[in-house]
Amino acid sequence: MFKALAITGLSLSSLFMSNFVFANWLLDNDKSQVSFVSIKKDTIAEAHHFTAIEGKLNDKGEFNVYIDLASVETYIPIRNQRLTSLLFEVNTFPKAVLTANLKPSLAILKKPGSYVLKGISAELDFHGNKKSLSIDVLVNSNKSGDLTLASFNPVIINSGDFGVTEGVKQLQELAGLPSIATAIPVSFALTLNKQ
Repeated sequence: MFKALAITGLSLSSLFMSNFVFANWLLDNDKSQVSFVSIKKDTIAEAHHFTAIEGKLNDKGEFNVYIDLASVETYIPIRNQRLTSLLFEVNTFPKAVLTANLKPSLAILKKPGSYVLKGISAELDFHGNKKSLSIDVLVNSNKSGDLTLASFNPVIINSGDFGVTEGVKQLQELAGLPSIATAIPVSFALTLNKQ
């Protein structure tokens, strides 16, 4: 009797894990956001975000997020235009892409709850340059199997790492500003729907 119950329990557990770990998820743009803070004149900070994000997590744990750089929203139309043309150069580099393998981390998500995943290794492909990043992520799974991923700490992006420092200088000159920070904190909150 005990053996039969144990086998049944093991089977149900395996079924749950199979459904969870070997599922596919798609990013819900309406419930997701990637934001960043720009700093000008050394003391003035302003928050901005992107309105068009796509992403997926497949059954191998391969995680990809695609940011449409032309969708930047600063709430000032001329600034949006300058960012897309001078800094992001969207005609040549339309998207920023973040990739990571979350398969090792998915194993801890055996039941709904929150976890801090320290030091997730990721790669950012932005403006024709790629850089490895270590990101602390807070992950939550709910009963339906959907996931939310949020940055536990902001990710600092340096313009020099991605060849956009000249674009920052052009923005500074056009706006007549004494300074614009060349390192910015980026945060994200992403919802992934189980398919």
